[in-house]
Amino acid sequence: MTSIIDGRTGECRLLMGNEAIARGALEAGVNVAAGYPGTPSSEIIESLAAVAGEANVYVEWSANEKVAMEVAAAASFAGLRGMCVMKQNGVNVASDFLLHLAASGIRGGMVLVSCDDPGALSSINEGESRHFARMVEIPLLEPGDFQEAKDMLRWAFDLSEQTGSLVMVRSVTRLSHASGIVTLGKLPDADKQARFRHGGDILDPETGALTSAPVWYKHPLQQEKLQKAKAFFEDSPFNTYTGPENPELLIITGSACNLYSREAVSHLGLSKRVGLLKLGTTWPLPEKLLKSRLAATDKILVVEEVIPFLEENVKILAAELAAEIGPKLFFGKRDGTIPQAGELTPDHVISALSTILNLEYEGVPASYSDKAALYALAGAPGRDLTFCPGCPHRAAYWSLHNVLAMDNREGFVCGDIGCYSLGMRETGYHTLKTMHAMGSGTGIASGFGKLDLFGFDQPVVAVSGDSTFFHAVLPGLVNAVHHKADITLIIFDNSGTAMTGFQPHPGLTVDAMGRSAPPLDIGAICRAIGASVTECDPFDLASTKDVLLQALETESGVRVVILKQACALSPERKGKPYFEVQLDQAVCMGEACGCNKLCTRVFKCPGLNWDEKTGAARIDEVICAGCGVCASICPSGAITKKEVA
Repeated sequence: MTSIIDGRTGECRLLMGNEAIARGALEAGVNVAAGYPGTPSSEIIESLAAVAGEANVYVEWSANEKVAMEVAAAASFAGLRGMCVMKQNGVNVASDFLLHLAASGIRGGMVLVSCDDPGALSSINEGESRHFARMVEIPLLEPGDFQEAKDMLRWAFDLSEQTGSLVMVRSVTRLSHASGIVTLGKLPDADKQARFRHGGDILDPETGALTSAPVWYKHPLQQEKLQKAKAFFEDSPFNTYTGPENPELLIITGSACNLYSREAVSHLGLSKRVGLLKLGTTWPLPEKLLKSRLAATDKILVVEEVIPFLEENVKILAAELAAEIGPKLFFGKRDGTIPQAGELTPDHVISALSTILNLEYEGVPASYSDKAALYALAGAPGRDLTFCPGCPHRAAYWSLHNVLAMDNREGFVCGDIGCYSLGMRETGYHTLKTMHAMGSGTGIASGFGKLDLFGFDQPVVAVSGDSTFFHAVLPGLVNAVHHKADITLIIFDNSGTAMTGFQPHPGLTVDAMGRSAPPLDIGAICRAIGASVTECDPFDLASTKDVLLQALETESGVRVVILKQACALSPERKGKPYFEVQLDQAVCMGEACGCNKLCTRVFKCPGLNWDEKTGAARIDEVICAGCGVCASICPSGAITKKEVA
């Protein structure tokens, strides 16, 4: 990653969108930044953590997004500038405090950066975070390119202090994870002194206690702040218009869809027929600006991801202004001109423009698409999502799946979000049967574990990662223990937040800035709560089987099994195999074996391949991680392992 503190004022640098956001925060004089890892947002905190000492910024990976927002708010309350960062799911986690914070107000500038994932490229949903800005009544900004991703952060902090309100900045995957040229601004010199003033009257926002009460005073004040932001939005440099004064069609767009729309207009040569209004301030809407642009045309196309948030708000405004601007014809998601789900592309906008303006345009020829599909089928093997070679989760699910089958009482596993979510698929032997939010597996299992009153007698298992344990499992575990739910919780402890890049969590010995931190013992915490705890290495299949069988056979209370083994890609394990693994093809019986290619047909570690020429399995020495689990599952003894010194 690029160092975001390098470079002179005015210098042009190639930055990832998230790096540009982080640089913008530095240029704005951010003092505290907190977040929880979640693609596509993670690189913002990582970029800041890498320069925290040099920039005199405190940076942390918090236990969850709600705590991250609370940490950043503390900085604001003390007169500093604070920022919290999360993906779209995280805003849901933080929403309880968000609702109160919006009402209580802030002191030093505070910005919430939410990175949404249209198309669910790295998520199991494409939820919208923009609705929270409207719901809790705070300003919403959306950068439309990489330069704005930087510049908008400074403007957001200034706006926050000018209005006394938290400001939300929303990015999306294609902006956060793409890269573009950014002109650097000046980094501030002055250091700030933190001081929380609290001796004034409760109604004094600068010296009184900070709370969302009394509602009769705070809620109207909150709405006044929003109106103040609306006034600033009318002259915002992040709202731009290009095109003819009276266009045949007006496109209203924002965020990464600005880039798609610009490309579509340019590709079709419509710059003299179509106007493009790019909004960087999307809630509340700048009414005067929109009124002038809506009055100049009869047709409007709204291009946005994912839900018609902008479209519906513009339509409400147009209805209110109908007597002045006349009736308008709208196109967008509501009428199906733009797809109502999924990520957009320039082709989607080109198709919409062609339909509205009756243009004859053909994209990729059908013959080309047909040939591409044919070649893909003929030349590329089908690949399902899979655990990495040497992943401890594959070994854990292998044992768990087999133990549930041996138990033969239709037991099942409740899970949640992490690498281990793949337990729903073939790579996890379809073991996972529910998957929702982080920590939900334990909460749902807690509910199942109390259904004996209604004749329920199936074994209930929940799985969790170690980072997820600290993030959201603890309340569910407390609930299960307190209510004597009959469940087994299996914690896949792979020593880091592996799914998003091994960011530290409270169970590790370092913090986000690489400083020494006291690790919290997961097993000790579970015992203190009141659960029985057993620890095991998932690579030891025999011991893991015995431990899991014993847990299932115990039919009262909460049992916690910690399967502890570092991720094969973690810094401590990467390139350091435990075993030298060998496969003797002369011993491998392949299809003639009673296993019928168990290692490649069922176990399916990517480090094992089927060699059609020899009719035997073989090890891919390039990607084999040396976990040695395959040696334990081979019935013919063709696979052997020797411990690496």
